[in-house]
Amino acid sequence: MSLPKISKIFIIGGTGAQGLPVIKSLVADKKYSVRVLTRDPNSARAKSLLALGNVELHEGTFADEEILRSGFQGCDGAFVNIDGFNTGEKSEIYWAIRAYEIALQSGIKFYVYGNLDYASKKTKTIMTPTVENGVVTWRLPMGTGSMLAVALEDCGVYVRWLFDNRERSNGMDLEIAIEDVKWAHFAKAFEEVTGHPAKYIDTSLEDYWKERETFGQMPAGYNAVPNDKSTMNVKDNFTGFWNVWKYSLLKRDYNILDEIHPTRIKTAEEWLRMEDKKGIEDGKGTLWDRIQGENLIPILKIGEDNWGETGKYDRELCDRGF
Repeated sequence: MSLPKISKIFIIGGTGAQGLPVIKSLVADKKYSVRVLTRDPNSARAKSLLALGNVELHEGTFADEEILRSGFQGCDGAFVNIDGFNTGEKSEIYWAIRAYEIALQSGIKFYVYGNLDYASKKTKTIMTPTVENGVVTWRLPMGTGSMLAVALEDCGVYVRWLFDNRERSNGMDLEIAIEDVKWAHFAKAFEEVTGHPAKYIDTSLEDYWKERETFGQMPAGYNAVPNDKSTMNVKDNFTGFWNVWKYSLLKRDYNILDEIHPTRIKTAEEWLRMEDKKGIEDGKGTLWDRIQGENLIPILKIGEDNWGETGKYDRELCDRGF
């Protein structure tokens, strides 16, 4: 039996790092139209999405049931990516479940939950290095383990495939990555691409957190309740993050990824070359230029939007080398 037709998709997290390429891919040929939830329809990211066509904006937050119901209303598909750095661990779990329940009640026929492994959420960018005596240096507590690097540009292709191939993708847990990357190899690739010396230095978790002691005690989610004993702090969150990579606990099926996206980015060096070229074309400079202290920009969308204290939170992420 064929699945119902999907034409309009409600997007939660559409102005975030994963959501932007997903929406661009969904509306590229006008097969789908999307309704994008955003706290600020006047933000630069929201306006850039509106300019794509087949996009409407829905003002509000995912932490509001009425907003969710009105957002799902009239749509037959959904792509949901809850921002855990907004909610904190406990609320992220709640809203992930509640959003799905409301989607079913609202008649959504195909629901894609856009998530990454607990530890993959920071592989969207190169881990911020420092320049020490002219050498680009990563001091990270991951030993000789491998990290699963994710190319945001490819996220849109994979999500589009899920919606286009629902008979096959229904119930599928599609896990993506570029490759398993050892950070010493990443540093070597950076050196090859930029022509500037680079190195990776393994460090202990104790030394790593010694330099980030105050920040480590902050809540992992900027809207989490600090005095709630169940609130996870940044140190606990990222200690788990680093240990997952140190012991190479996560794996990917690259054969299925090659089948779905034959032209995908397959190596860290390929991604670095693409980023270097793109930065020059966009007037942002080379990768070498962009990792200089004065040129570092916030990783998360909240820093760009500067939502009160959240802007400070994200600048701290950038300053601390996350």
